[in-house]
Amino acid sequence: MPSSIAKILIIDDKPKFLADALPLYGYEVDTATDGMQGIKKLTNAKTSFDMVLLDVMMPNMDGWETLKAIRQNKRFSEVPVIMITALNEEQKEISGLKFGADDYIVKPFILPNLLARMEALLRRSGWKKKTAPAPSKDLKFMKEGEIEPLSSREREVLKYAALGDSNSKIAEKLYVREVTIKTHMNTIFKKLKVNSRTQAVLLAMQMRLID
Repeated sequence: MPSSIAKILIIDDKPKFLADALPLYGYEVDTATDGMQGIKKLTNAKTSFDMVLLDVMMPNMDGWETLKAIRQNKRFSEVPVIMITALNEEQKEISGLKFGADDYIVKPFILPNLLARMEALLRRSGWKKKTAPAPSKDLKFMKEGEIEPLSSREREVLKYAALGDSNSKIAEKLYVREVTIKTHMNTIFKKLKVNSRTQAVLLAMQMRLID
């Protein structure tokens, strides 16, 4: 009997954000930090995946080579693949289509955009799953008590965090010191009553605190 939870393989040298976030939206996740490790996991006879999220820029074996290897293997050649790339160049997309990519998302991206693309691809691929309920405002990781409103600067910091920017990158964009961003993040955690950056971003998006 097929599982009602889609199994996603993230092939990315920095998979933490998606690996933390996707299970909260009803997905089972495994990760590989380069293309060679990803191919090894795909060929594991005990495991099958419903979708691959494949980063382009990786060490050892980049996303394009990994995509070619996936499409050349009959066992998993039909698995839907979404390429995650910082390169928004038409020629690169044409190359990817030639190698068999199903969709693209360009960094930096907003998580709901990726989730919508994943759901659409799973439907098109004929995968049947029970509709997972959207996270409610009483998300499991929240502590008890009402949240405090965020300042405009805290919302701005959290918006950049949702795009995957590091503290140093956010500091650079806002023309402040990195320690200032760390202070803002700590305040955000306390106000939202969460314990991590991923939880803060997910809660903020769910409650429409950020766009």
